[in-house]
Amino acid sequence: MSLDRVALAQAVARHGAVVRVVICGHQGSSPREAGTAMLVWPDQSLSGGQSGTIGGGALEFEAATTARAMLAAGAPARIERVALGPALGQCCGGAVTLGYEPIDAATLARIPETGLYARALARDADPEAPLAIRRVLKSARGEGQAVLRFTQGWLAEPVAPPQRPLWIWGAGHVGRALVAVMAPLPGLSVSWIDTARDRFPAEIPTGVTPRIAANPAALVTDAPAEAEHLILTFSHALDLDLCHRLLGHGFGACGLIGSASKWARFRSRLQALGHDPAQIGRILCPIGDPSLGKHPQAIAISVAAAFLSQPTIALSRRTSP
Repeated sequence: MSLDRVALAQAVARHGAVVRVVICGHQGSSPREAGTAMLVWPDQSLSGGQSGTIGGGALEFEAATTARAMLAAGAPARIERVALGPALGQCCGGAVTLGYEPIDAATLARIPETGLYARALARDADPEAPLAIRRVLKSARGEGQAVLRFTQGWLAEPVAPPQRPLWIWGAGHVGRALVAVMAPLPGLSVSWIDTARDRFPAEIPTGVTPRIAANPAALVTDAPAEAEHLILTFSHALDLDLCHRLLGHGFGACGLIGSASKWARFRSRLQALGHDPAQIGRILCPIGDPSLGKHPQAIAISVAAAFLSQPTIALSRRTSP
């Protein structure tokens, strides 16, 4: 797990200050692994005033309550060891050590773009980094090996930008369902494109960058060549234009919502535009698992499952045209 500075910066920009709650370590059974984190802010908006999860249940509820109390009081960072037992109404039998770190614009400026970020979280921690932390910092500088380490109240965490860019074209029902499912996934950077602000929901999830353009297809040139794309706009003409431009621009993977007959027409038109049939065949249509139905959430779940199971997304179980 890595600290996602991009999502953190978005949250700070939107909310002014947040508390990042991170699992520094665990003993025995734990709902999530070390390095898992969530961001908490004061308001109780549609997202519940947080993004991410450290495992849900009573542990997460109590941690979020503590984080909001810290924000209200202006409290400093702290460490807390939590037994996952009867006090929480749980029977995991393990324990987790949680780090609570208030972050505002000034704190964010101290976090590097990449590499290893080391700091004291415990209130009684020595101001000088312990030897074990200094060693992992040296290893990160010399060998590029950034690993999480927690000791003596100090936490060193890898910082890395999201490695997997996903562009979602369209903010209709399926687009919203997909963003809701995909946005929380670690290591993913979501760009969400449509023609007007009122096409999007009032609240955009942390880690998602909305992009508004009267002609969305003009933004294709901004996408990284390795980006993965999901095309599900309100317009077949726009869908076709996006396919045309992406074939010229390059992409890691591309999925198009639609029927087999729609794809047959698109294939013919894309060939008439001069595209190689083999390259056209890289666009997957229909997307999702047909056996799960056409409900937006069903499509989102099946696409997300394919996404997680592949190094690059197998967006569709292809059916014969």
